[in-house]
Amino acid sequence: MPGFGDSKSALWIVGLAPAAHGANRTGRVFTGDSSGNWLFRAMHQTGFANQEQSVSLNDGLALRNAYVSAAARCAPPDNKPTLEEISNCSSYLDEEWNKFPNPPLILALGSIAFQSVLRLLERQGVRLGNPRPKFGHHRFFQWAGARVLTSYHPSRQNTQTGRLTEKMWLQVFEQARSLLQPS
Repeated sequence: MPGFGDSKSALWIVGLAPAAHGANRTGRVFTGDSSGNWLFRAMHQTGFANQEQSVSLNDGLALRNAYVSAAARCAPPDNKPTLEEISNCSSYLDEEWNKFPNPPLILALGSIAFQSVLRLLERQGVRLGNPRPKFGHHRFFQWAGARVLTSYHPSRQNTQTGRLTEKMWLQVFEQARSLLQPS
């Protein structure tokens, strides 16, 4: 499942993987499932999307200064990609990174996406320092040539248990908007 949006965007959202009953059915990552509902509602509220919902390729969704993709490109069993699957898909992230004219602010959704982003940055020559950065919700990391913001993934497991609330989620997108404003 390919990413979508404008590769000249300043914000690159990297999620986990296409959902078997969402993106595989609709043809676009983060569409047709509850995670996508959370994503596009927040993107709309913060000006990154023209509408709150996406259910198919032809539903009129337009992203504004944002690009959306995933660490794994096919729906993994039990929504848990193996390290081998993540490794096999890493070239897709490399290709997307190379399309951006300037390094974008990367929003990594979940620990697996964050680890994939860190490996991508290392392949691109970004020095992450020691100790290696640790994932946590609503953290911001900056190195020469890269900026990464993190959030829990908007999976049902996180949203229905209250681990990720609408307020927490929206704060991440508001921070992304703020980080992209010219100083």
